[in-house]
Amino acid sequence: MSPTPSVLFVCIHNAGRSQMAAAWLRHLAGDRIEVRSAGSAPASVVNPTAVEAMREVGIDMSAEVPKILTTQAVTESDVCVTMGCGDTCEVFPGKRYLDWKLDDPAGQGVESVRPISVHPRRLSAGGWRWRGRPRGRGGPRR
Repeated sequence: MSPTPSVLFVCIHNAGRSQMAAAWLRHLAGDRIEVRSAGSAPASVVNPTAVEAMREVGIDMSAEVPKILTTQAVTESDVCVTMGCGDTCEVFPGKRYLDWKLDDPAGQGVESVRPISVHPRRLSAGGWRWRGRPRGRGGPRR
């Protein structure tokens, strides 16, 4: 495992929630945290409404592509954050998992996706409290 902490965001299609959460954490943490996202049944493209909602807050996700969830992505991550995966996400003993309850932006207009897109920011800014790693705006926790 890398000395840089890593987080994997997972949702079924890797087209909305997990992409927005990964974009927020990259934005907030920079290179202090390695950020990944994946899906158990990835879509062919990232949800354009999610891309638009994130663009409105100054984060460009237009180059992102949905990725398949792999065993390697899970085993190489310190924390796996699931979002509506249910039984389709594989669980590995000893791995730290968080489950964020976020509405699925699929099929919704930008007005409905805006609040969904902000929720991962609040959760990501809350900090990652393990092994003295960065905590959003607060910097490293010691």
